[in-house]
Amino acid sequence: MAKTRHYKKIEKNIASSFMSVLKAGFSKIGHFFVRFFKICDSRLTIMIVPHSQSKVVNFQTNVFALCFGIVLIIGIISSFIYFNRQAAGSSAEISRLMNENRQTLASLDELRDENNNLLQTAKRFQSSLSQSLSLLGIDSSSSVSKASMNDSDLSSLFDTKSQVTGSTREATDIRQLNSYLENAVQPIEQIGKMLESQGTLFTDIPNIWPIRGGIGHVSMPFGQNMHPITGQWYIHKGLDLSTWRSGDPIVATANGQVVSVGYDFSFGNFVIIKHKHGIYTRYCHMQTARVKKGEFVSQRQIIGTIGNTGITTGPHLHYEIHIGSDVVDPAKYVNVKLSK
Repeated sequence: MAKTRHYKKIEKNIASSFMSVLKAGFSKIGHFFVRFFKICDSRLTIMIVPHSQSKVVNFQTNVFALCFGIVLIIGIISSFIYFNRQAAGSSAEISRLMNENRQTLASLDELRDENNNLLQTAKRFQSSLSQSLSLLGIDSSSSVSKASMNDSDLSSLFDTKSQVTGSTREATDIRQLNSYLENAVQPIEQIGKMLESQGTLFTDIPNIWPIRGGIGHVSMPFGQNMHPITGQWYIHKGLDLSTWRSGDPIVATANGQVVSVGYDFSFGNFVIIKHKHGIYTRYCHMQTARVKKGEFVSQRQIIGTIGNTGITTGPHLHYEIHIGSDVVDPAKYVNVKLSK
């Protein structure tokens, strides 16, 4: 019991000490605020004394109002400086945007000039394409108008009635040009197929010089000539081509199949090639033949060399073209294009 009373007494002493300290602290805080408010409520008299003999101006205030006024003035000045800097930054940004706008306008003007050049090119392309299709016999009727091309915009090029301005107009022009180019694809493909078939035709019919490199000259033409040995007039059924020497390469003048390789008393060593469309070519007086019967040859392929075999007065190639049972003048064919 004695110990319990002792502990309780200690607890009371501690609690009493804590409360005393707490009361002392609150008392000091209260005194501080009381003194602070007294100081803030202290009356001040501010006098403005001019250098001249004018009336002295004075007014009364307290410390709180004076501090509040100073803080207010500092806030106003700080706000002015801040917004002034913001205004300067905005002005610089506006200036930058104006420069970019000027550059954009300049680029837009350049784009419009290029668009105008494109339109002029499209105009010339349309005219050339129409003329080419007409020459080739291809129907050139399409949605592209051929009538009105006086303006420098695609609306007139395509006979369009709508009127648009600004970037919308350029976008419409580009869409119309794209549509026009799409319409031009099919005729161009037809031209490509025609050129391809024409190229095939040129390789299937004799149309090149039968000596590689286009060298040599015509020593005797096709038709009525005087025989160089007998001195009698006769019909020469081919072209005599000479390079004044033996050994120059002879080439096939078209794609075909070798149907005969042999020797004749008059023509010497010879090669006959069968081509499409009932055409045959014969190469005579050859020194050597480099193909065999039944072999398929292509245009410009070497089939032998110029020689002096058979009845001749010197090295040359006797070249004939037969269409069916008729013999034709090879000069009409060897001048189409030279072999390379």
